[in-house]
Amino acid sequence: MTSIIAHRGASNYAPENSFPAFELAYEMKADGIETDVQLTKDNIPVLFHDEGLQRILGVKGWITQFTLDELKQLDMGKSFHTEFAGTRIVTLEEFLIWIKDKPLILHLELKNNKIAHKNLEKITYQLIKQYQMLDRTYFSTFSDTSITRLASFDEISNIGWLTKRSRRDLLAYALSIGATAVHIKHTLLRQQLINEAMKNGIPVRVYTVNSTRLLNRCFSYKVNSIFTDVPNRAFAVRKALYRSFLS
Repeated sequence: MTSIIAHRGASNYAPENSFPAFELAYEMKADGIETDVQLTKDNIPVLFHDEGLQRILGVKGWITQFTLDELKQLDMGKSFHTEFAGTRIVTLEEFLIWIKDKPLILHLELKNNKIAHKNLEKITYQLIKQYQMLDRTYFSTFSDTSITRLASFDEISNIGWLTKRSRRDLLAYALSIGATAVHIKHTLLRQQLINEAMKNGIPVRVYTVNSTRLLNRCFSYKVNSIFTDVPNRAFAVRKALYRSFLS
C-alpha cells in the first residue's frame, strides 16, 4: 500500500515544519512526516525549508547567519495565521524526542543544494543514531554530493535522490550516485517509470501530491509513497480506492 507522508507536516493547515503541523499530521493518520534539515550558525540542526528567513520568519538574512537562540526569538506562526502566533522553530532533536514513541516514518530532506552546510550529513546521521531511529528514517536531497556523503555511512540504507528534471537514465543515475530510491516531482510520474522501478526494486516516491486526481493516480500506479500537504484528504482517497478494490 502506498504510504502517505505529510509534507512538512500537515502544512496546508498549520505552519510548515512546526509542531502544530506535525501534530495535525499524526491526528490525520499520516504514515510518516517529511521535514527539512539545515544547520544554524552554531551548527544546530533545525527544521526549516527556505535558506532565507523572510517568507516564514519575516526577517532578512540566511539561516546560517543566526544562532539557535536568535532563531528561537522569532515567530514562525503569525505569518501563516494569527492563531499560530508564538510558534517557534523546531530543532531536529526536539522533533526526534516528539516522534520517537509514535508509529511514524521519518523523511528528512537535507537542504544542501543551495547552501553547502558543512557536516550536515554527519551531524544529522549521528543524532538519528543516538536516538536509535535509523531503521525508520529515510534521507533525501537534491544534491548529488550530499547523496554520495550519505552513502558513505554503512548504517544508512534509505537514501532518496530528489529530482524535478526528466532524464532517460533517471533510475540508473540515481543508483550511480549512491541513492537507493528516487523522489520525483509529480510532473515526472509515468507508468513506464514505475514499472521499470518495480522491476528493479527501486522505490519511487512522488511530491507534492495534493489534488484528488493526482492522489488517485499515484495510488493506482502503486508508487511507494506520496508527499502531501493534505494528509487527511490523501487518507480518505486511499481508503475509498482500496475499498473499491475489495468490493
